[in-house]
Amino acid sequence: MAISTAAAKVGVERVLPALAEPTRVRLIALLGEGETCVCHLVAALALPQPVVSRHLGVLRRAGLVAARRDGRWMWYRLVPGATRLSRALVDAVLECRDELPGYARAAQRCARSQARPDCCK
Repeated sequence: MAISTAAAKVGVERVLPALAEPTRVRLIALLGEGETCVCHLVAALALPQPVVSRHLGVLRRAGLVAARRDGRWMWYRLVPGATRLSRALVDAVLECRDELPGYARAAQRCARSQARPDCCK
């Protein structure tokens, strides 16, 4: 199925700027493990919650992630890309995530946070 030039252009205008920031690329890589609560993403990146939420908002507007509320917590997950370009870029991030600066440490912190029984349950 071919994507129209207009749809591809909108995708490029939203997706490339969203992935031009290292923190957002690490978020995509972390979400490649599955749906994750924002509290775990905050712990993983060691950044303030408003900063992480702002980056997640950019990724949502680009159509790369979706969110759902569960009580007071927001849970984020990757969504299939609207264009072949967005799918290919996300796939490339996931395939090469071990090479991303800071990803291994962030993934370790995320796993430790997810193992805690007192968070977002």
